[in-house]
Amino acid sequence: MTLDIRGSLKNTKVSSNRYVVFEELLSNSIDSFLIRQHTQPSALDLTVTVDVRLFASDLLGEELDVAITCSDNGCGLGPEQIDAFLTKDTSYKDDLAIAGIGRCKGSGRIQFFHHFSRVGLHSTYRTDTGIMRRSLPPVEGLKKIDLNDFAVTPGNEADIGATLLLERLKPVTRANLFRDPLTEIFAPDNLRRHMLVALLQRLVSLGARLGDFVITFRTTYPDGGEKTATLTASDLPEVTVARLVDVPERDIRTGDTLGTTQTFMLTYYRLDAQTFDLPRNAIALCAKSSPARDITSRYLRTGTEQNNPVAGHYHLVLIEGEVLDRRVNEQRDGFVGIAEVIPTDELFVDEAISFADLYDVIDPIIDELVTPASWKKEDVIQDVEEIFGVIPEMLTDTDTRVNHGDTPRSVAERVLRKYQERIIAETAEIFDLKEEILKAQPHSEGYRQKIHELSWRYTASLKNFDMASLSQLVVRRAAIVEILSLACGKQLAVQTAGLDAGRKAQNERIIHSIFFPMKKDSTEVTDHDIWLLSEEYQYYDYIASDKPLSQIRWVDDQPLFDSDIDADWETLLRRRSDENRAMRPDIAIFNAEGSAIIVEFKAPGVSMDDHVGDLSEYAHLLAAKSNGKLRKFYGYLIGDTINATRMFGWTRFAAGKGFFRSDTLEDPENGRRLGELYAETLHFEDLVDRARKRIGVYKDRLKVELN
Repeated sequence: MTLDIRGSLKNTKVSSNRYVVFEELLSNSIDSFLIRQHTQPSALDLTVTVDVRLFASDLLGEELDVAITCSDNGCGLGPEQIDAFLTKDTSYKDDLAIAGIGRCKGSGRIQFFHHFSRVGLHSTYRTDTGIMRRSLPPVEGLKKIDLNDFAVTPGNEADIGATLLLERLKPVTRANLFRDPLTEIFAPDNLRRHMLVALLQRLVSLGARLGDFVITFRTTYPDGGEKTATLTASDLPEVTVARLVDVPERDIRTGDTLGTTQTFMLTYYRLDAQTFDLPRNAIALCAKSSPARDITSRYLRTGTEQNNPVAGHYHLVLIEGEVLDRRVNEQRDGFVGIAEVIPTDELFVDEAISFADLYDVIDPIIDELVTPASWKKEDVIQDVEEIFGVIPEMLTDTDTRVNHGDTPRSVAERVLRKYQERIIAETAEIFDLKEEILKAQPHSEGYRQKIHELSWRYTASLKNFDMASLSQLVVRRAAIVEILSLACGKQLAVQTAGLDAGRKAQNERIIHSIFFPMKKDSTEVTDHDIWLLSEEYQYYDYIASDKPLSQIRWVDDQPLFDSDIDADWETLLRRRSDENRAMRPDIAIFNAEGSAIIVEFKAPGVSMDDHVGDLSEYAHLLAAKSNGKLRKFYGYLIGDTINATRMFGWTRFAAGKGFFRSDTLEDPENGRRLGELYAETLHFEDLVDRARKRIGVYKDRLKVELN
């Protein structure tokens, strides 16, 4: 057998847990002891000694490095164990019928090579022919380890067990994980505190099977000083609460419940801070009884709460489940194949439970166990209503719980997100119904029934909208329409005050700004009212108002208009650029599908018929300069004056005073087709009338009267 170290390092990520090496060392020692007790029962107690030696790695003694030795009295590395050691992704422990030994990926030892430049071992083990000792000295830069690299000699029964040697931190790992002083990280008290939390669930569950175990942490410092800390069987607390919880399974694509559940165990330890000197509170999802994903911040939001006793106690909450054991990643700092939320489109997710569903079950339990007495849920609920208008009934309707550490904003976001998910689901149902309508026979009874069903589904979906937000939207839009109406009639105070002061009227500028702020684009502002022209334009990809063409940016901040075009167009474009370099529409709206909307305002009293050619000229210029990106144009010339006799070739609207026409855009030099232009001339009063009708039903229902 051969362990390909370089290949294993490439295919196994380094863990984000800087104590992972110690966790793996002690886990392996416990497994080894369980194997020894299973094969040769005895009155032995588990003993493990972790020696940490800090030494100067430079001549001035300013840089420290570390060597770690972990010795145990387990079974040692006999033939089966050494084969497993030299096999990546081994299943050796999976086949052992020994309680307390979980599934094994065999990748834990790869963290040794991620962290340290030198890895060696000494092991004494029993065979059918006697006691043997197997040794591999730590060597720098090993690319692989083969069975022949071990020296095998006779051994002594008293030495049965294994000793792992790890020396010299690798620079990259050190830079990423060991930024704090090594004297602090490897202090024996810190090692003991961390390992008590990391191994607590496993040590407690194993009970008397480890005997009166003693795990010793000893650190030797460069000056020769030495400190020791021990973790013993008598140090283990009793479980405060243990509870089984069931999490519903769902179809991963639709989110529908399957009627089945998966069971998890929630174990809670409430530890007196005077007795247990822990580094912090810990709430974690576990794999094989060891924390693999810390979720403490979900329940204790501040660093102060996380790192200090809550009401005089440390709180440890450990959640275990078969799916977590099976789905833990190789570096044991997270999980793979479990979705955060179901439904999901993630390709590599195939588990029928999600973290969101798990949290829905365990959140109220953990909140009950660890919430400080000083925290009041009612205060948060009151703030959510006062600040965001999310009333308590909305919390109930969406089954949104308020947990300790929640802010009013986070609660409001969860409520609105749930409403959004409902709306999306209902919209999908409505879309499916529309597809059925398209396939129906219009002259049949069933067709009418489908129409009725569609309308009722639309009506029913309205209950999931935040009515306060909907009301605010209608009131705001009604106010905007009235402001536009007053501006078009020159009745705003700013218009009349300007004339009284003898200043030049800025009516066009004022009307322009109502639609969209001048000299801005949609990367700078999101609050605008372009919906006055058409609702769909509100959601176009990019809007620019009175911006020079050269400043208009597109996807990935690239210019929309490309001047590097075919050579036979170069002279024509240069002439157009010279003639029109200052030309730009008042408002230009673009979408990625190749459409552009051009809006040109004319001040009250300025005749629009004198400027109908502007829309065509703008469209020609934008089409040519976009290098084919823009081919479909909608042009709007908006004012209050027009000479209808000069609108030859235009068609009058059936209602209102405006005209429209549709033309093909062709290059005047060579007749090449550039695109199409649909153009309208609109009177301000018609525009106001359209907007009023658009929100009229809502205004009537809400009794909004602002005019």
